[in-house]
Amino acid sequence: MAHWLVKSEPDAFSWDQQVANKVEPWTGVRNALAAKNLRTMRQGDQAFFYHSNIGKEIVGVVEVVREAYQDPSDETGRWVCVDMRAISPVPRPVTLATIKATPELAELALVRQSRLSVMPIGEDHWAMLCEMGGWKPPKGR
Repeated sequence: MAHWLVKSEPDAFSWDQQVANKVEPWTGVRNALAAKNLRTMRQGDQAFFYHSNIGKEIVGVVEVVREAYQDPSDETGRWVCVDMRAISPVPRPVTLATIKATPELAELALVRQSRLSVMPIGEDHWAMLCEMGGWKPPKGR
């Protein structure tokens, strides 16, 4: 299983909306590297749900339930989306300021490529961010 971080502006699509909708297509990605990351995602992969612009913090964890397919919001047919299902909120949101203040996270794409909306998270960074947020995967995951 791979791990990711996906960003959404909460005034456009928030964690609360993800939870209410249960499964939601992750649409609107229009960056080539972010789209490549979507194409790489596999069913069962997990991602941090990050509120960008407003809040700037990890607020929840989602799971890929459908792999890449044509983004229905894209009339050109060039871009893809994946379907995400909410797993749970993180007990303690992890802010960008906290992440930037943690030297072990200096190489995180969130710090180095701040505009990238879909990015991989390495195993060590995933474990560290889960601990910082007080999040433990539900049993059986």
